[in-house]
Amino acid sequence: MARRTEALVIQHMAAGGPGRWAGWLAEGGLDLRVVRAYAGEPLPGRLDHAALLVLGGAYLPDDDERAPWLAPARRLVRDALDREIPMVGICLGGQMLASVAGGAVRAEHGEPEFGSTRLTLRGEAAEDPLFRRLPPRPVAIENHVDAIVRLPEGARWLAESDRCPYQAFRVGEAAWGVQFHPESDPERIAQWSAGRLARHGVDREALHRRAVADDPALVEVWREVALRFAAFAARRGRDPR
Repeated sequence: MARRTEALVIQHMAAGGPGRWAGWLAEGGLDLRVVRAYAGEPLPGRLDHAALLVLGGAYLPDDDERAPWLAPARRLVRDALDREIPMVGICLGGQMLASVAGGAVRAEHGEPEFGSTRLTLRGEAAEDPLFRRLPPRPVAIENHVDAIVRLPEGARWLAESDRCPYQAFRVGEAAWGVQFHPESDPERIAQWSAGRLARHGVDREALHRRAVADDPALVEVWREVALRFAAFAARRGRDPR
């Protein structure tokens, strides 16, 4: 069966949907089929989609006891890699991509990152289909305590931050992982657990105010990346490898 012009989206938490990437990807011609795996909606055994989007969540990639759908999610990531179906993994999704491809992830590693965070693009980003010609130090929204500690062999390392080196990378020609949340807007921060943030010495209202101030720049950069991904998936669908 031919691939549809649709991305399969794996959602791990009720508050962790595709956010404004849903509208931006649709603007680029890529519709979404969201599977709310956390609510028991079953994942397919094989991808029959133009792309895969794996969202974030409060789990490690192999936390199968707490989240039994992670095992079939990993199989779909493996399927995307094997068949070079375009995919983006966000936060947990990026960690899952790194793990499946042979990298490593560690729980509560390094310094946590929350809210607006300045990234630095690395040299390899200049030739990347999604990251080329972006501002050299874009801002992104972060929300993580776990981190990738080793990229897969041969991965292209695209972006870093002061606290977390592996902010963006690409495996092969069609799979991207990011530690940050390009789909999030400032209002999502307003819904984060104030108690959890306070345990890390962070004030939620301050995070929200800064994200509101940064939002025009956030939209400009990550909308462009979403549109590029939609176009990339459409090209791959017309000319599968």
